[in-house]
Amino acid sequence: HIILFMNIYESKLLNKISHDGFSNQRQLSDETGFSLGLINKSLQSLKDSGLITSDYQLTKNAFSLINRSHPKNAIILAAGYGLRMVPINMDCPKGLLTVDGEHLIDRLIKQLKEKQINDITVVVGFMKEKYEYLIDTFGVKLVYNKDYASKNNLHSLNCVVNQISNTYIIPCDIWCVKNPFSDTEFYSWYMLNELIDSNSTVRVTRNQSIENIKKEQSGNKMIGISYISENDSKQLKDNIKKLCKDIANDNVFWEKALFDMGNIEVNANIMLSSEVTEINSYEQLRELDCSSKELENESLEVISKTLNCKNEDIKNIKTLKKGMTNRSFIFTVDSKKYIMRIPGEGTDKLINRKEEADVYNTIKGKNICDELFYINPDNGFKISSFVENSRVCDPYNFEDVSKCMKKLKHFHDMKLKVNHEFNIAKQIDFYESLWLEPKSIFDDYQQTKKNVLSLIPFVNKNKAESVLTHIDAVPDNFLFSKNGKTENIQLIDWEYAGMQDPHVDIAMFCIYSLYDSKEEIDKVIDLYFENNCDQKTRIKIYCYVALCGLLWSNWCEYKRQLGVEFGEYSLKQYRYAKDYFKIASKEIKELGE
Repeated sequence: HIILFMNIYESKLLNKISHDGFSNQRQLSDETGFSLGLINKSLQSLKDSGLITSDYQLTKNAFSLINRSHPKNAIILAAGYGLRMVPINMDCPKGLLTVDGEHLIDRLIKQLKEKQINDITVVVGFMKEKYEYLIDTFGVKLVYNKDYASKNNLHSLNCVVNQISNTYIIPCDIWCVKNPFSDTEFYSWYMLNELIDSNSTVRVTRNQSIENIKKEQSGNKMIGISYISENDSKQLKDNIKKLCKDIANDNVFWEKALFDMGNIEVNANIMLSSEVTEINSYEQLRELDCSSKELENESLEVISKTLNCKNEDIKNIKTLKKGMTNRSFIFTVDSKKYIMRIPGEGTDKLINRKEEADVYNTIKGKNICDELFYINPDNGFKISSFVENSRVCDPYNFEDVSKCMKKLKHFHDMKLKVNHEFNIAKQIDFYESLWLEPKSIFDDYQQTKKNVLSLIPFVNKNKAESVLTHIDAVPDNFLFSKNGKTENIQLIDWEYAGMQDPHVDIAMFCIYSLYDSKEEIDKVIDLYFENNCDQKTRIKIYCYVALCGLLWSNWCEYKRQLGVEFGEYSLKQYRYAKDYFKIASKEIKELGE
């Protein structure tokens, strides 16, 4: 029980003396950064506790305590995408970034082994195969987190929760100049540095413990390395298991189990910012090691050539989290902002990039979309201008919707032409053919598909003139911006565009908006047609709602099998297919057709 009465200063001094012996108080002060007064006070407390003798030698009690305080194992969390590392994260998981020619995770493992910590488990997910070499090289264990794409690292830690006891928990993206680990740990701690960070949720108190802060406050920058003693391990394990039972915690970090439950007292382990770096972005890696091989990236080479700039001129790289198909990022060159689009998983099968390039060439200079600087018809890389102070359409603000429908009709009335079409029925079959599993997750899929496709004869009989149609004319693709007092609306993201009945775009807008009622869809139709839509056209749009609902439901099934989930969106699309088949069929019957 002696350890319970030692504070953090006494623990550090005891550890220091056990490794290096005692020299004098001033040297201890220089090496630890503690004041002479604190050194003397702590040494006296260690004497009073029976851990050191009057001449500062370790006692039997001290040796016994040290023998019981060896870390047993380490868990390295390496499952995530590392989205903030865009564009590197498309080719390399964060743990395998190199600094001074050494992988981040290799360095961490070597530092652990230097302290005789050989029981090491790495939790993997994204690009898990790239970590396989660690088994043979270092004798570590790999544990796969199948939920890495949809849940945060709390759930990665839950995969190995029963291993926690005298354990280091370590993120894979840390670079430490000095070895941060020890062969003796007396208490639980969490590593922070001295910098103030508005994103932090904790700060260091005067007695070197850690406390939560309010949202509007700033705390110490959180590094993420932690040590959990046996005394605290049971409580932490219980906290993790409890949090993981609630889907509201799918996207939280594991630190919530450590700090937010109020039942674990954690000490601060302060490491200076000059001695440790958490690499969260391309620019942080470039600052730490400008010669790192991961900085040689195809997308950045494209930017350099297109904008005639050097690699180091590309700054302020930030991930754009929106987008169901692609991974995009914002960057700055010469104070001007751009967006670089990198196609996401499986999009090479979903989208014909040559056809997309033809569309952009057709609409170029017509004040329809954002300014395009580069598009590669082979791999889909695209660079366009970033519109400052912009927002997307709010589908529940019908003043917004009215402006979008006016923009959409103006585009359709141009009657632009390209050499390819978007055939809904063929695309439904095509997405189905991509499924990795032969059967739909919906038990009544075959009947639903049969029902929906039975609407096609009515659609064909009432089709409008085929023109260039956006196909993905959803609220998020209408970009509102202002130039002085003038409001401008741009229609962006033309990946699916092709020749089709333009009224398909109305249905697409409605189903992506996830409207619950037929009245909302009717209102959008009335806004597009300025209250002058004939009954057959209205019913045809209901048919498109059903057809496009099935189309995107099939698309979601394919993406789900690639590990990308869309939650409510996926379920709603299938409901549109079923519900609007019934609505359209009933009204077609009432027409006598």
